[in-house]
Amino acid sequence: MKKLFIKYKEIITYIIFGVLTTVVAWGSYTVFVHLFATVIKTETTRVFTANILSWVAGVAFAYVTNKLWVFESKSWKPSLVVKEVISFVASRGITGIIEIVCVPLLAKTGFDNIFYSLAEKLGLTMKILFTEGIYSKISLSVIVVILNYVFSKLFVFKNKKDIKE
Repeated sequence: MKKLFIKYKEIITYIIFGVLTTVVAWGSYTVFVHLFATVIKTETTRVFTANILSWVAGVAFAYVTNKLWVFESKSWKPSLVVKEVISFVASRGITGIIEIVCVPLLAKTGFDNIFYSLAEKLGLTMKILFTEGIYSKISLSVIVVILNYVFSKLFVFKNKKDIKE
């Protein structure tokens, strides 16, 4: 078991911190949607605003955890950190644009209604399961997670062994 962990440590820690990043992003999304419920009257604008703010929270959390524990880029040399932050934010920006554009579009098309009906039929009553746009967000997350790993591995933290201090 230990050998398997060592062999797949990067992927395992990416998944663990990915789940935690998702909790930060989805949790903050839910908070923002409900927070803006009385301030922002249109559903599309409310979902859009909550999604952007939750993306920012998730990216900040992900950078720190990916740098330190997933890809083990231990150097805090300013030039390296600037390069990492720029490439990390740029790569997350690409996947963020996909998510920011597609979540409200899917929500607007009624994509979530399929899952709301399913949740009701299963007798699930947790309020989070009926948050506007949550199923659109979940569906897109699968694609985004895969793309984020590839971008981080190939472009952001690619030289971790060469730059450890």
